[in-house]
Amino acid sequence: MSTAMPFDTDTTLLSDVTAAVKTAGDTLRDRYTPHARGVSLDEVVGEIHANDDAVLAVLREPLLRSRPGSQWAEDELAGGVLRPGEWWVVDPAEGNINHVHGMEDWAVTATLVRDNQPVLTVVHLPLTGDTYTAVAGGGARLNDRPLKVSAKTDLGAALTGTGQARPGEDERTFRRIGDSVTAMLINGLVVRVSVPATMQLIHVADGRMDAFWQFSDVRSGLVAGALLVSEAGGTVTDLAGEPWTTGSRDFLAAAPGIHTAALKVLSPIA
Repeated sequence: MSTAMPFDTDTTLLSDVTAAVKTAGDTLRDRYTPHARGVSLDEVVGEIHANDDAVLAVLREPLLRSRPGSQWAEDELAGGVLRPGEWWVVDPAEGNINHVHGMEDWAVTATLVRDNQPVLTVVHLPLTGDTYTAVAGGGARLNDRPLKVSAKTDLGAALTGTGQARPGEDERTFRRIGDSVTAMLINGLVVRVSVPATMQLIHVADGRMDAFWQFSDVRSGLVAGALLVSEAGGTVTDLAGEPWTTGSRDFLAAAPGIHTAALKVLSPIA
Protein backbone atom coordinates (compact mmCIF):
# COMPACT_ATOMS: atom_id res chain seq x y z
CA MET A 1 0.00 0.00 0.00
CA SER A 2 1.33 3.45 -0.89
CA THR A 3 2.07 5.87 1.93
CA ALA A 4 1.97 8.91 -0.36
CA MET A 5 1.51 12.20 1.48
CA PRO A 6 0.41 15.59 0.16
CA PHE A 7 3.14 17.85 -1.15
CA ASP A 8 2.20 20.58 1.34
CA THR A 9 2.72 18.15 4.24
CA ASP A 10 6.30 17.50 3.14
CA THR A 11 6.89 21.22 2.65
CA THR A 12 5.71 21.92 6.20
CA LEU A 13 7.92 19.12 7.51
CA LEU A 14 10.98 20.61 5.80
CA SER A 15 11.36 23.42 8.34
CA ASP A 16 11.47 21.00 11.28
CA VAL A 17 13.96 18.73 9.52
CA THR A 18 16.15 21.68 8.57
CA ALA A 19 16.22 22.90 12.17
CA ALA A 20 17.16 19.43 13.45
CA VAL A 21 19.93 18.98 10.88
CA LYS A 22 21.36 22.42 11.62
CA THR A 23 21.44 21.67 15.34
CA ALA A 24 23.22 18.40 14.63
CA GLY A 25 25.61 20.32 12.41
CA ASP A 26 26.57 22.52 15.37
CA THR A 27 27.59 19.38 17.24
CA LEU A 28 29.74 18.16 14.35
CA ARG A 29 31.29 21.61 13.88
CA ASP A 30 32.25 21.73 17.55
CA ARG A 31 34.12 18.46 17.10
CA TYR A 32 36.07 19.71 14.09
CA THR A 33 39.78 20.53 14.20
CA PRO A 34 41.89 21.84 11.30
CA HIS A 35 44.41 19.06 11.88
CA ALA A 36 44.18 15.30 11.48
CA ARG A 37 43.07 13.21 14.45
CA GLY A 38 44.29 9.64 14.80
CA VAL A 39 47.34 7.88 13.42
CA SER A 40 46.57 4.16 13.44
CA LEU A 41 43.57 2.69 11.63
CA ASP A 42 41.94 1.92 14.97
CA GLU A 43 42.36 5.53 16.08
CA VAL A 44 40.92 6.92 12.84
CA VAL A 45 37.95 4.55 13.00
CA GLY A 46 37.41 5.49 16.63
CA GLU A 47 37.24 9.18 15.71
CA ILE A 48 34.76 8.41 12.93
CA HIS A 49 32.49 6.46 15.25
CA ALA A 50 32.69 9.16 17.91
CA ASN A 51 31.52 11.76 15.37
CA ASP A 52 28.61 9.56 14.32
CA ASP A 53 27.54 8.86 17.88
CA ALA A 54 27.67 12.52 18.90
CA VAL A 55 25.54 13.68 15.98
CA LEU A 56 23.01 10.86 16.17
CA ALA A 57 22.47 11.62 19.86
CA VAL A 58 20.91 14.96 18.89
CA LEU A 59 19.47 14.13 15.46
CA ARG A 60 17.75 10.75 15.59
CA GLU A 61 14.90 11.47 17.99
CA PRO A 62 13.82 14.82 16.47
CA LEU A 63 13.59 13.25 13.02
CA LEU A 64 11.60 10.24 14.19
CA ARG A 65 9.33 12.51 16.21
CA SER A 66 8.69 14.74 13.21
CA ARG A 67 7.12 11.85 11.26
CA PRO A 68 5.27 9.48 13.60
CA GLY A 69 5.54 5.92 12.32
CA SER A 70 8.69 6.59 10.31
CA GLN A 71 11.58 4.12 10.57
CA TRP A 72 15.34 4.53 10.79
CA ALA A 73 17.78 2.97 8.32
CA GLU A 74 20.41 1.87 10.81
CA ASP A 75 23.39 1.05 8.59
CA GLU A 76 24.57 4.15 6.75
CA LEU A 77 26.75 2.04 4.45
CA ALA A 78 23.90 -0.28 3.42
CA GLY A 79 22.25 -0.36 0.02
CA GLY A 80 19.29 -1.91 -1.67
CA VAL A 81 15.55 -1.47 -1.36
CA LEU A 82 13.84 -0.66 1.91
CA ARG A 83 10.58 -2.15 3.11
CA PRO A 84 7.50 -0.09 2.15
CA GLY A 85 6.81 2.98 4.25
CA GLU A 86 8.76 5.99 5.40
CA TRP A 87 12.44 5.75 6.31
CA TRP A 88 15.00 8.27 7.47
CA VAL A 89 18.24 7.71 5.58
CA VAL A 90 20.82 9.79 7.41
CA ASP A 91 24.54 10.35 7.26
CA PRO A 92 25.47 12.07 10.53
CA ALA A 93 28.88 12.97 9.14
CA GLU A 94 28.87 12.70 5.35
CA GLY A 95 32.57 12.97 4.57
CA ASN A 96 33.55 11.77 8.04
CA ILE A 97 36.99 10.73 6.80
CA ASN A 98 37.58 14.32 5.69
CA HIS A 99 36.39 15.68 9.04
CA VAL A 100 38.83 13.59 11.08
CA HIS A 101 41.68 14.54 8.74
CA GLY A 102 41.11 18.27 9.19
CA MET A 103 39.60 18.83 5.74
CA GLU A 104 36.50 20.90 5.05
CA ASP A 105 34.38 18.69 2.72
CA TRP A 106 31.81 17.26 5.12
CA ALA A 107 28.16 17.73 5.98
CA VAL A 108 25.16 16.40 7.86
CA THR A 109 22.43 14.90 5.67
CA ALA A 110 18.91 13.66 6.35
CA THR A 111 16.56 12.31 3.69
CA LEU A 112 13.02 11.04 4.05
CA VAL A 113 12.52 8.06 1.74
CA ARG A 114 8.91 7.07 1.10
CA ASP A 115 8.25 3.73 -0.61
CA ASN A 116 11.87 3.75 -1.83
CA GLN A 117 11.68 7.24 -3.32
CA PRO A 118 13.47 10.20 -1.69
CA VAL A 119 10.84 12.89 -1.08
CA LEU A 120 12.58 15.38 1.20
CA THR A 121 16.20 16.12 1.94
CA VAL A 122 18.39 18.52 3.89
CA VAL A 123 22.16 18.78 3.45
CA HIS A 124 23.83 21.19 5.85
CA LEU A 125 27.46 22.34 5.66
CA PRO A 126 28.28 23.58 9.17
CA LEU A 127 31.54 25.36 8.28
CA THR A 128 29.91 27.61 5.69
CA GLY A 129 26.36 27.63 7.03
CA ASP A 130 25.03 26.62 3.61
CA THR A 131 21.94 24.43 3.54
CA TYR A 132 20.71 22.54 0.48
CA THR A 133 17.08 21.42 0.55
CA ALA A 134 14.62 19.74 -1.76
CA VAL A 135 11.07 18.44 -1.64
CA ALA A 136 9.82 16.15 -4.41
CA GLY A 137 7.86 18.27 -6.86
CA GLY A 138 8.94 21.51 -5.21
CA GLY A 139 12.39 22.16 -6.60
CA ALA A 140 15.79 22.36 -4.91
CA ARG A 141 17.34 25.30 -3.12
CA LEU A 142 20.61 26.51 -1.65
CA ASN A 143 19.51 28.60 1.32
CA ASP A 144 16.88 30.82 -0.36
CA ARG A 145 18.13 30.47 -3.94
CA PRO A 146 16.66 27.96 -6.43
CA LEU A 147 19.13 25.46 -7.87
CA LYS A 148 19.49 24.67 -11.55
CA VAL A 149 21.80 22.18 -13.21
CA SER A 150 24.33 23.02 -15.89
CA ALA A 151 23.18 23.94 -19.39
CA LYS A 152 26.20 22.29 -21.05
CA THR A 153 25.63 20.05 -24.06
CA ASP A 154 29.24 19.09 -24.85
CA LEU A 155 30.81 16.34 -22.76
CA GLY A 156 34.20 17.60 -23.92
CA ALA A 157 33.59 20.76 -21.89
CA ALA A 158 32.28 18.94 -18.81
CA LEU A 159 33.63 18.84 -15.27
CA THR A 160 32.64 15.44 -13.92
CA GLY A 161 33.35 13.41 -10.82
CA THR A 162 33.29 10.05 -9.09
CA GLY A 163 34.69 8.32 -6.02
CA GLN A 164 34.50 5.20 -3.90
CA ALA A 165 31.43 4.75 -1.74
CA ARG A 166 32.96 2.93 1.22
CA PRO A 167 36.30 1.55 2.40
CA GLY A 168 37.09 -1.98 1.36
CA GLU A 169 35.18 -2.17 -1.91
CA ASP A 170 35.92 -5.29 -3.94
CA GLU A 171 38.77 -5.26 -6.45
CA ARG A 172 36.38 -5.37 -9.42
CA THR A 173 34.75 -2.15 -8.24
CA PHE A 174 38.12 -0.46 -7.80
CA ARG A 175 39.12 -1.47 -11.33
CA ARG A 176 35.85 -0.14 -12.74
CA ILE A 177 36.44 3.15 -10.96
CA GLY A 178 39.90 3.39 -12.51
CA ASP A 179 38.70 2.41 -15.97
CA SER A 180 35.82 4.90 -15.80
CA VAL A 181 38.10 7.74 -14.75
CA THR A 182 40.41 7.00 -17.67
CA ALA A 183 37.49 6.87 -20.10
CA MET A 184 36.04 10.13 -18.83
CA LEU A 185 39.43 11.85 -18.86
CA ILE A 186 39.63 10.97 -22.56
CA ASN A 187 36.09 12.12 -23.35
CA GLY A 188 35.51 14.94 -20.86
CA LEU A 189 37.40 17.99 -19.70
CA VAL A 190 38.33 17.35 -16.05
CA VAL A 191 37.48 14.55 -13.61
CA ARG A 192 37.35 14.97 -9.84
CA VAL A 193 37.86 11.81 -7.79
CA SER A 194 36.95 12.48 -4.19
CA VAL A 195 34.64 11.64 -1.31
CA PRO A 196 31.92 11.97 -0.21
CA ALA A 197 29.37 11.63 -3.01
CA THR A 198 26.98 14.23 -1.60
CA MET A 199 29.62 16.95 -1.70
CA GLN A 200 29.98 16.41 -5.44
CA LEU A 201 26.26 16.01 -6.06
CA ILE A 202 25.46 19.41 -4.55
CA HIS A 203 27.78 20.87 -7.18
CA VAL A 204 25.91 19.01 -9.93
CA ALA A 205 22.60 20.32 -8.57
CA ASP A 206 23.93 23.89 -8.59
CA GLY A 207 25.48 23.66 -12.07
CA ARG A 208 29.07 23.88 -10.85
CA MET A 209 29.75 20.31 -11.97
CA ASP A 210 28.13 18.54 -14.89
CA ALA A 211 27.94 14.88 -13.86
CA PHE A 212 28.71 12.44 -11.07
CA TRP A 213 28.73 8.65 -11.26
CA GLN A 214 29.40 5.86 -8.81
CA PHE A 215 29.62 2.06 -8.90
CA SER A 216 27.71 1.63 -5.67
CA ASP A 217 24.31 1.30 -4.05
CA VAL A 218 25.14 2.94 -0.70
CA ARG A 219 21.86 4.74 -0.02
CA SER A 220 23.05 7.38 2.43
CA GLY A 221 25.54 8.82 -0.05
CA LEU A 222 23.11 8.98 -2.96
CA VAL A 223 19.51 9.67 -1.89
CA ALA A 224 20.08 13.30 -0.90
CA GLY A 225 21.99 14.17 -4.06
CA ALA A 226 19.59 12.23 -6.27
CA LEU A 227 16.67 14.33 -5.08
CA LEU A 228 18.61 17.61 -5.23
CA VAL A 229 19.82 16.96 -8.79
CA SER A 230 16.46 15.77 -10.11
CA GLU A 231 14.61 18.69 -8.52
CA ALA A 232 17.20 21.05 -10.03
CA GLY A 233 16.37 19.72 -13.50
CA GLY A 234 19.01 17.03 -13.82
CA THR A 235 18.75 13.45 -15.02
CA VAL A 236 19.34 10.64 -12.52
CA THR A 237 19.66 7.04 -13.75
CA ASP A 238 21.65 3.90 -13.27
CA LEU A 239 24.46 3.15 -15.71
CA ALA A 240 22.09 1.19 -17.94
CA GLY A 241 20.06 4.36 -18.44
CA GLU A 242 17.11 3.22 -16.32
CA PRO A 243 15.59 5.55 -13.70
CA TRP A 244 17.63 5.30 -10.50
CA THR A 245 16.04 3.72 -7.44
CA THR A 246 17.37 2.57 -4.09
CA GLY A 247 17.63 -0.88 -5.65
CA SER A 248 19.95 0.21 -8.48
CA ARG A 249 23.48 -1.18 -8.49
CA ASP A 250 25.12 2.00 -9.81
CA PHE A 251 24.39 5.67 -10.30
CA LEU A 252 24.67 8.60 -12.70
CA ALA A 253 23.43 12.13 -12.09
CA ALA A 254 24.04 14.60 -14.90
CA ALA A 255 22.93 17.72 -16.65
CA PRO A 256 20.39 16.66 -19.31
CA GLY A 257 22.54 18.00 -22.13
CA ILE A 258 25.44 15.63 -21.41
CA HIS A 259 23.68 12.68 -19.78
CA THR A 260 23.42 10.58 -22.94
CA ALA A 261 27.06 11.16 -23.84
CA ALA A 262 28.23 10.33 -20.31
CA LEU A 263 26.14 7.18 -20.33
CA LYS A 264 27.72 6.11 -23.63
CA VAL A 265 31.17 6.40 -22.07
CA LEU A 266 30.34 4.73 -18.76
CA SER A 267 27.83 1.98 -19.54
CA PRO A 268 30.33 -0.40 -21.20
CA ILE A 269 32.42 -0.26 -18.02
CA ALA A 270 29.45 -0.90 -15.74
